[in-house]
Amino acid sequence: MDRDFVEIDNVLINTEVLDTEFTCDLSKCKGACCTMESEYGAPVTKEEIEKIEEILPVVKKYLPKEHIREIEQNGFWIEKYGELMTRSLNNRACVFVTYEDGIAKCGIEKAYKEGKVDFIKPVSCHLFPIRISNFGGPVLRFEKYSECVPALDKGKKTKIKIIDFCRDAVEREYGKEWFDKTKEVVNQ
Repeated sequence: MDRDFVEIDNVLINTEVLDTEFTCDLSKCKGACCTMESEYGAPVTKEEIEKIEEILPVVKKYLPKEHIREIEQNGFWIEKYGELMTRSLNNRACVFVTYEDGIAKCGIEKAYKEGKVDFIKPVSCHLFPIRISNFGGPVLRFEKYSECVPALDKGKKTKIKIIDFCRDAVEREYGKEWFDKTKEVVNQ
């Protein structure tokens, strides 16, 4: 594409999301998106906080004791600068991280995949490496981290673009019709 952004139904998409090949390689990154050094975890919405509060008793069963202790003492979310986010533990892992064979994974998603809850995880996590910024409307952009270099390497092999890698999350946020319209524009 020869433009920096494409607009589909009042949503701006940075063309990196449409052009960059990307496929997570958890065996190499070890779930780095869930354990990036930060005082805060993932962005969440008020509705997501309400849903997580509802399913929290089930989700806790999937979490390490230290994470459960943090949630019980301080809650699982925080508001900073008008933004709602999950808490992080030791300025590193999201409080919902669980570990399997040394790989950080989402305890909420694990409970979802096992059919114990009906919420997969916050949409900001589901969309990663796509981030939504708001500049008078939504802007989808590729959030670049050095920890994701293995995903870029694997993407060159799979030939899967970010927009396709994140298809389920994109359709969850904007709908199938929007996704299909975006693909039509990309393929022109």
